[in-house]
Amino acid sequence: MKLSVIIPVYNEEKTLGKIVERVEKVEMPLVEKELIIVNDGSQDRTAQIIKELKLNYKNIQSFSHEKNRGKGAAIKTALAHITGDIIVIQDGDLEYNPEDFQRLIKPILQGKTKVVYGSRMLGHLTGFTIASHYYGNKFLTLLTKILYGQKITDMETCYKMFTREVIQNIKLESERFDFEPEITAKIIKKGYTIIELPIDYACRSFKEGKKIRGRDGVIAIWKLFKYYFKEN
Repeated sequence: MKLSVIIPVYNEEKTLGKIVERVEKVEMPLVEKELIIVNDGSQDRTAQIIKELKLNYKNIQSFSHEKNRGKGAAIKTALAHITGDIIVIQDGDLEYNPEDFQRLIKPILQGKTKVVYGSRMLGHLTGFTIASHYYGNKFLTLLTKILYGQKITDMETCYKMFTREVIQNIKLESERFDFEPEITAKIIKKGYTIIELPIDYACRSFKEGKKIRGRDGVIAIWKLFKYYFKEN
């Protein structure tokens, strides 16, 4: 069994090396890991760091965009090159803890589901609290529940893990952070059940490099309604 870890990055020179090291250290018996890093037009030393990481770890593939296109675009680039049976998204910062992979993958390996979300709302939150993000996510998650009829607590989580079969049945359009509502909407409309498990989350501030903004929340609302009415 192979786990493909997709890492979209944009100007993450301070944290990329550390998060890759953490991902590599995660022990999952009988599960091989491959890392696919997509440099989304970074203007700092991210590209050089990726080159150094590839010298140290032989299971890394990397791809790059000449210009910044967005998280969704980077994920779509990575998806075209995965070879794993299971896929998970990992941000290039230190907000999420890769050790959670060990618990997230279990329901999939046990055949209980094909989609697992790591829920920050069920887990332990630390770090800089951005009230608009916290309550905005709660609203978007509630809207998802109302529109799509499946109870979840954290639609916007980065830690989305699913089998290759799931993503092969979905055509993604979104280029930026609207990837989150799109993939959630389409997973549910395809009839898959999302299992949520608690994860640890250490939020960073905008000064520390957080990129998602209020306008992304407005776009997410629009996308939830769009894919509710749109045929797959």
